[in-house]
Amino acid sequence: MRSINLILHITTHNEWDKAKLVGEYTAPSLKSEGFIHCSTIKQTVDTANIFFRGQNGLALLCIDENKLKSECKYEDPTGGGKHDPGVGRLFPHIYGPINISAVIKVVDFPADENGLFTLPGEINISI
Repeated sequence: MRSINLILHITTHNEWDKAKLVGEYTAPSLKSEGFIHCSTIKQTVDTANIFFRGQNGLALLCIDENKLKSECKYEDPTGGGKHDPGVGRLFPHIYGPINISAVIKVVDFPADENGLFTLPGEINISI
């Protein structure tokens, strides 16, 4: 049995619903930067608290990297500024649309009363 290489992407439930209708998920960054930003499990909370603080209606796409049709590369965060999470760590970037079959689970990702995020209990290496 092949193990899951789990990476996560933060989006909205509305965007995921649209993706299911067309059969693949894209993000605005695919056009503007050439790839879709993702995070490892350990990087997700920092990313969310920097870039999505206080936002509602978010979901985590749990992606099995082994099932992706598009190429995934681990690279430094873009921009290189002091606000980039995990400077010096490599982030997964998907160079093309995410095929629906690579998304093995979608998990609600609500902010707390202070607008901050914690990793939902459903996210673990064994999903």
